[in-house]
Amino acid sequence: MNPAMRRIIITGILFSALAVALGAFAAHALKPHLSSYSMGIYQTGIDYQFRHSLALIAIGLSYTYINSPQLLNWSAALIVIGILLFSGSLLLLAITETRWLGMITPLGGTAFLAAWIIFAIAVFRSDNTD
Repeated sequence: MNPAMRRIIITGILFSALAVALGAFAAHALKPHLSSYSMGIYQTGIDYQFRHSLALIAIGLSYTYINSPQLLNWSAALIVIGILLFSGSLLLLAITETRWLGMITPLGGTAFLAAWIIFAIAVFRSDNTD
């Protein structure tokens, strides 16, 4: 397995595990302390983190089929940035109610969008005919 592929897949797995742990933490420890609005914000952060963790795993597995490693690396890096900025800002916003954190969230969403577009370009440019 190529080192970049391994790194991306492991990162996706670790972010997935973290999403499960953070979700369980919210359900058991935070629920009594957060409003339903804040719990909804928190849950959105967890949902996007988990979905994009799976996207990282898919990008890593794509190294086998797609001959655009630079594009795959960029896509994976932008997914990580998106998770940190989008999901991270929502989780912190929900817990701290620090409203300015909401201004960071769209930056993470933009990183997610860019990652998906770059991933699509990598697939489109792939010359693997298998």
